[in-house]
Amino acid sequence: MGQLIYPSSVNKWGVFEVRCKGKTEGNPFVDYQIKGHFISKNETVAVDGFYDGEGIYRVRFMPSFMEDYSFKIEGNFSDEIYHGQFKVTEPKPGNHGPVRVVETYHLAYEDGTPYFSIGTTCYVWALQDEDLQEKTLKTLASSAFNKIRFCIFPKHYNYNFKEPISYPYEGTPMDSSVITKDNFGSFNAKSKGNHWDFKRFNVKHFQHLEKCIERLGDLGIEADLIVMHPYDRWGFSAMSAEEDDLYWKYVIARFAAYHNVWWSLANEYDLLEEKKLTDWERYASIICEKDPYGHLRSVHNCGGFYDFTRPWVTHCSIQRQDLYRTAEYVDKWRERYRKPVILDEISYEGNLSDAWGNISGQELVRRFWEATCRGGYAGHGETYLSEDEIIWWSHGGILKGESPARLQFLAEIMKEIPGVGLAPISLTWDAVCATLDGLSQSFKTVKDYYLIYYSIFRPSFKDFYFDEETEFKVEVIDTWNMTIEDRGVHKGKFKVILPGREYMAIRLTKVS
Repeated sequence: MGQLIYPSSVNKWGVFEVRCKGKTEGNPFVDYQIKGHFISKNETVAVDGFYDGEGIYRVRFMPSFMEDYSFKIEGNFSDEIYHGQFKVTEPKPGNHGPVRVVETYHLAYEDGTPYFSIGTTCYVWALQDEDLQEKTLKTLASSAFNKIRFCIFPKHYNYNFKEPISYPYEGTPMDSSVITKDNFGSFNAKSKGNHWDFKRFNVKHFQHLEKCIERLGDLGIEADLIVMHPYDRWGFSAMSAEEDDLYWKYVIARFAAYHNVWWSLANEYDLLEEKKLTDWERYASIICEKDPYGHLRSVHNCGGFYDFTRPWVTHCSIQRQDLYRTAEYVDKWRERYRKPVILDEISYEGNLSDAWGNISGQELVRRFWEATCRGGYAGHGETYLSEDEIIWWSHGGILKGESPARLQFLAEIMKEIPGVGLAPISLTWDAVCATLDGLSQSFKTVKDYYLIYYSIFRPSFKDFYFDEETEFKVEVIDTWNMTIEDRGVHKGKFKVILPGREYMAIRLTKVS
């Protein structure tokens, strides 16, 4: 069949790839298997490979240690068994490894660097024309966003009626001339003019998506992959269980070796009427079996939440259920699920007709601060109508709203937290108060750090008293105007004068 092609070395947490020729008779996507075994002093990992078209098979592996590795490639794709060796060197600058759950409610990269999620949503940015994709990446590069939610499948929904640049399967879609703006939502399009072979993947579609994942990784951005969704006119939401499982295994084999991948089983899973709870649990079992790196996993709701207490769920991916309140419930959800709470949809800054897409930048930023001070994380989205019909929430492009700059400001404040994250604390009844999470029991009375957010309230001053000895550095933060004013060091009883306007915060840091 020919020799393997592979590099002699790879960076830690990089993608090591073995490429080889294999059999092409029949349908290589289902008739043949390829598997890799990777062994070093500190780890032994087995991964599935995949067929990439034109007789090429690939196996991908993400090493976690800087040391020498050996590997074996086997399977019925070839009559031979292959062996090789490679060396793992230090990680590339900016690659801190996969994101993990730490201290129950928070996240950090594998090397221990804290990760404070400031996410955004661009559902099908990767399936737009090349120029628009480049604009999106340029915008992301200058933003605070370190996570982006996007789909593998194309999307059929309001403001999303154009055909994508590619499809995940070999075949042809229905005649696009029959699509109207009244024809939105989920439906089984198998009998409506589509002709797909759900057992033959369009490898160019997946090759393009992995390039997008790579480029996001270079920017330090996590790719929160939405693997399934209900907004479909092509039939992808109504495949059989056998076809679904083939798709899941292929996606994991292709993408799991990228350090910046998260798995979102679905967007609004409860709108996928063809799927039952047993299906979602089966998909989760496939991830747990086939992804040896333990990437973060969750599933996103429309109405009722998925059961986030399930052991395979690593974090809560939440869409608001209440018209007004979501961030206000973060501390309750922390107690209930004992996992990181990420509010991936809390309404978007924009001007659409629907309430989910027309809150102000001020309200979106308020919800971010509310979630942060309650010990959770929030997600951004932007839905401004424009003449070119390009909306960030779905297509990417450029940002037009007022919130992104303020979220950059929040991100800088989060980076200054001396620890992995915040926890809510009942310091006062009329403000949202946070302190450091994961502190030792020696800090039962006096904490090192307080972040007090006054939200829509407008006090002109606040009085404080902790004890007579502890000194605090006092800072007044204007979360909207993005200023931090140093008010000096105080102890005992002290008063902090405020400007009497909304969206103010006070930061108190214990002076050692």
